Amino acid sequence: MRPMRSRRTTLAVPSSNPRFIDKARGLPADEILLDLEDAVAPSAKEEARKAVVEALNAGGWDGKTRVVRINDLDTHWAYRDVIEVVEGAGANLDAIMLPKARDASHVQWLDRLLTQIERAMGYEPGRIGIEAQIEDARGMVNVDAIAASSPRLEALVLGPGDLMASINMRTLVVGEQPPGYTEGDAYHYILMRILMAARAHDLQAVDGPYFNIRDVEAFARVARRAAALGFDGKWVLHPSQIEAGNAVFSPSQDDYDRAELILDAYDHSVTVEGRGAVTLGDEMIDEASRKMALVVAVKGRAAGMARTRRGDAPEG
Repeated sequence: MRPMRSRRTTLAVPSSNPRFIDKARGLPADEILLDLEDAVAPSAKEEARKAVVEALNAGGWDGKTRVVRINDLDTHWAYRDVIEVVEGAGANLDAIMLPKARDASHVQWLDRLLTQIERAMGYEPGRIGIEAQIEDARGMVNVDAIAASSPRLEALVLGPGDLMASINMRTLVVGEQPPGYTEGDAYHYILMRILMAARAHDLQAVDGPYFNIRDVEAFARVARRAAALGFDGKWVLHPSQIEAGNAVFSPSQDDYDRAELILDAYDHSVTVEGRGAVTLGDEMIDEASRKMALVVAVKGRAAGMARTRRGDAPEG
């Protein structure tokens, strides 16, 4: 069964920078992405692979999800990225991120290569997951097929910069509304399209980065938009964005407590009293209420939240 890892914040770290990698170990991001793609110069790609293997095997990640972003499949680096990283550190790797996923065959290629390496190395087949990054118009059009492409797939991730360029969006600020667009949210369709494909296949949905790393309030504003729609998390590019991202993608304490109370009350109603609906305070709850509460409760549990109150027995 596919693991549901916490991805409130995914910190992207250049694999060619040992100082950044060491610092990332002590930061409270849920996921650490060691990047072999855009953050690494072409001349440093091969050395960066060695740095990734060393960093993964050195440990110290304290329960964080460990992900490596390989290079685009259209480059000559991609296959060696997978082979060297997985052969060298597959036992200490949780997932591979595939950038610029344009159709299902890209994910299937990576799935098959991972399976071959796992078998050759004696790893558990299928344990290493895949995150697919949607970064251009073709990937967006094919997002449903991509979402259904592999049992290894754990998340769909928006790559806003490349996507904006691919559709000729008239802005130079990644993550912000294009100048002149005043009728709503220019990203709403993009976000919802990815979210629907992800949820239809029980995947997580992760929003892309906000490039103005100095403006934490603007980052939080953009993150709240994705969280309100139902996204599970967002990329962060700087440590200053982590605290805000974790807060935005975690339920409030009151909401978490209320969700757990609803689950308790509904379970008692069904299993003890044999009824499918119950009153909790002034609210009638039923199976739909249980499903909504479970979404909030799962996010709270993944964030390590603890209950601060418990309710009385539900009313009939």
